[in-house]
Amino acid sequence: MSRIAYVNGRYRPHDLATVHIEDRGYQFADGVYEVCEVKDGALIDTTRHLARLERSLSELEIPEPMGRKPLVAVMREVVRRNRVRNGMVYIQVTRGVAPREHTYPMAGTPSALVITARAADPRKAAKTAENGVAVISVPDNRWERVDIKSVSLLPNVMAKEKAKRAGAKEAWFVDADGYVTEGSSTNAWIVTADGALVTRPAEHGILKGITRAAILDLAQRDNLTVEERPFTLEEAYAAREAFITAATTLVMPVVRIDDHAIGNGQPGSIASGLRERFHEVVEVTAV
Repeated sequence: MSRIAYVNGRYRPHDLATVHIEDRGYQFADGVYEVCEVKDGALIDTTRHLARLERSLSELEIPEPMGRKPLVAVMREVVRRNRVRNGMVYIQVTRGVAPREHTYPMAGTPSALVITARAADPRKAAKTAENGVAVISVPDNRWERVDIKSVSLLPNVMAKEKAKRAGAKEAWFVDADGYVTEGSSTNAWIVTADGALVTRPAEHGILKGITRAAILDLAQRDNLTVEERPFTLEEAYAAREAFITAATTLVMPVVRIDDHAIGNGQPGSIASGLRERFHEVVEVTAV
């Protein structure tokens, strides 16, 4: 079955889905995006994802392309038309199409909206989680507003490619003071010797991950200790466990950072347990 995309009011075959060459997302990376998990045919944590989308749009002064209810309806329809049972739905909103000028286009220029969906095999992800993944560290060279989920991701792309060439799954950005900020497409966590979960506060320097928020809820429910504070790369090397979180990875154990095995070099029980229980605390929206 061919894939179907929603592009500015129309459902189009994926290979025919196009945007204008003067779309500001294409020319200026002037847009934002969201990625929402699809599990067993349902959307996961839609409310949180769309709240973050609305915040990103507000921060960049991009008009919302439609209200939340019709947007959810389009997301559900894209998932349905693509027959995705497990996978992800991608939402991208740009400032729209206008003559190429750095200043914002004239008032009333409609935002551009693209939504796609694709399937993923949960068995493959589970197998990866059984073995854990490797991470490398790279200097954090991104702009300061990483709290906005912007489509401007060139430093992230280059970091991810560097990780791939090193045989790793992810790259962790490290700031000028030696503290880990986050991954190129994930939030970063470690587990201390006494079992506390540690992740950098989301007020500044990292994206406020939706999967991260769910893990905080799960930890609170299960009476796990959480420390929202910066941690150094050296502390990560010596950690009992480490893991990454994102809608596309859920909770993924990290077994190696740079040339350092984490713990015993195997996925830890805390990360594995969080992954197993993750969907017990999320919002589920049927398609």
